[in-house]
Amino acid sequence: MDRAQKAESIETLKGVFADAGAVVVTHNLGLTVAEMEDLRIRLRKEGGAFKVVKNRLALKALEADEGSEYHPLFKGPVGIAYASDPVTAAKVTAEFAKGNDKFVVQGGFMGDKVLDAKGIETLSKLPSLDQIRATLLGLLNAPATKVAGVVQAPASQLARVFSAYAAKDAA
Repeated sequence: MDRAQKAESIETLKGVFADAGAVVVTHNLGLTVAEMEDLRIRLRKEGGAFKVVKNRLALKALEADEGSEYHPLFKGPVGIAYASDPVTAAKVTAEFAKGNDKFVVQGGFMGDKVLDAKGIETLSKLPSLDQIRATLLGLLNAPATKVAGVVQAPASQLARVFSAYAAKDAA
């Protein structure tokens, strides 16, 4: 890889780190190509991506000084999973790691906050942004449904009274 390619790769990683809600750093030594492709497909379905990165280039993209919190994450064969939603990458990688012993979640970061493996696991258990939106929408719609039911109740009761009188007169 020549200097121009390295500079381009660093700029690409800077863009990824800036746009991602959270980045999950993983060790993937011993995974087959099929397993890696399975992980990529799972992430793509959820709006994320997975990329194998060079440690030195990732650290330069993060502008991490020697001895920073980022350095322990970037040791050995490293891949990063990322998505715009902070929870997506954590959920998919945690689920994939449960089914594959060779895939290990090292940690990650959200903005400038570095997370260890337990932090990523906790993040993976949170509801996604879409789930939160759906819950909030359900809570907002519930009172409107109840109001509509209360407003319609007197009319339906009145109709039942008239129906009862009509049945009584007919008998």
